Amino acid sequence: MRQQSCLARLLASATVTAMLASGLAGCQTAGMRDVTGSIGTKSATNSETDPHQVAELYGEKFRANPKDVDAALKYGAALRAIGQRAQAAAVLERAAILNPGNKLVLASWGRALADNGQSQQAFDVLGRAHTPANPDWRILSVQGTTLDKLGRHEDARRYYASALRIVPDEPSVLSNLGMSYVLTKELPKAEETLRRAYAGAPVDGRIRQNLALVVGLQGRFDEAEGIVKADLPVDEAAANVAYLKQMLGRGVNARVGAADAVRQDSRRSRAESYPRSDGPVS
Repeated sequence: MRQQSCLARLLASATVTAMLASGLAGCQTAGMRDVTGSIGTKSATNSETDPHQVAELYGEKFRANPKDVDAALKYGAALRAIGQRAQAAAVLERAAILNPGNKLVLASWGRALADNGQSQQAFDVLGRAHTPANPDWRILSVQGTTLDKLGRHEDARRYYASALRIVPDEPSVLSNLGMSYVLTKELPKAEETLRRAYAGAPVDGRIRQNLALVVGLQGRFDEAEGIVKADLPVDEAAANVAYLKQMLGRGVNARVGAADAVRQDSRRSRAESYPRSDGPVS
């Protein structure tokens, strides 16, 4: 039972981490920087490649002029990169107040809130970062992940579908959708969707890991190991296999219990977001 509980927590953590990076892989593969104003550019100096240095540099600029949108965006992105999620959300909230209606700032603030586990507020803020007349597929995808964290999986999938109508077969969106199916224990459907994502972005480590996780949860451990090792250096492949084994454990009971606990985790997130409500409403 302890192994089952541990696996469930790891699966939940991997799921949430993966989805919120796009959510999921979108940050790496789809240029979420267009929305959030992320850290580097082609002309960036070496001092702007280390997120700690970026945080120090743009933190000073932001404190000197909190209305400086570029400084706020880069400072917030750097804070997220070094794990200071609550501070990133606070910085970007202040920037949003000082720059009302700026959609780049709203998008970054919404992402920071999602990173910090404030799913309902993130969903609401992200909804202000684009319009139905000019939708942004990246924001739609992240909104889907926040709804998944709130346990509203069918609603989340409508957002993924809207994103995919704009960018058919976009790997980051497909990967979010695939992990949404994991949360409802629809593992064959999750695998099919993640294979489509992987086919579009075979070098993306997070999509690879998600696919291997779903394959392993269905009992095909050797195949899962093959996925995480493919085309990687020996030491990196070994580390990935060790992590996969840690997540999957070695028993059928762990696989069965994992998705149940993930669903319970979703219900807990929903309860925390709505402590005195009959249920979530968008």
